[in-house]
Amino acid sequence: MSADLESLITADTAIKVSSTLDKSVGKKYLVDGNPETCWTSQQGLPQHIQLNFTRRVIPQRILLTFQGGFVGTQCSLYLEFEGGGKKDWRLWTSIYPEDVNRRQIFDLPPFDLDVGLSSLKLVFEQSSDFFGRITVYDLKLEGRIDTS
Repeated sequence: MSADLESLITADTAIKVSSTLDKSVGKKYLVDGNPETCWTSQQGLPQHIQLNFTRRVIPQRILLTFQGGFVGTQCSLYLEFEGGGKKDWRLWTSIYPEDVNRRQIFDLPPFDLDVGLSSLKLVFEQSSDFFGRITVYDLKLEGRIDTS
């Protein structure tokens, strides 16, 4: 990890997922640091992972380790935007992971908000699995805490 980047996913980060195949592959395994545990979605697309932070953050890089054959090959990242008294999701950027078992690192573009974000949604729109399942062994989000 770069000296100026820190892990933005902490024990206080609330994680929601669109579905889970069963309890043995639940969302808690996304960030437990154990290379032998994972989250696996049920079949069907799209699938998603939502992160809700207790502090505003400025993400700069996302790191994902998939199981080959169950890779989200087209992923869109959405920011939660608050305007006009309501919350809505706004497309930020898209990433295109390869169908491999190794960690993949994606640098994220700056976003056009005046402050950091409090929620981020990673939506898997395509999968290398015929049935649309996604398996993630590790998820990391790096960047800075918004101090403004």
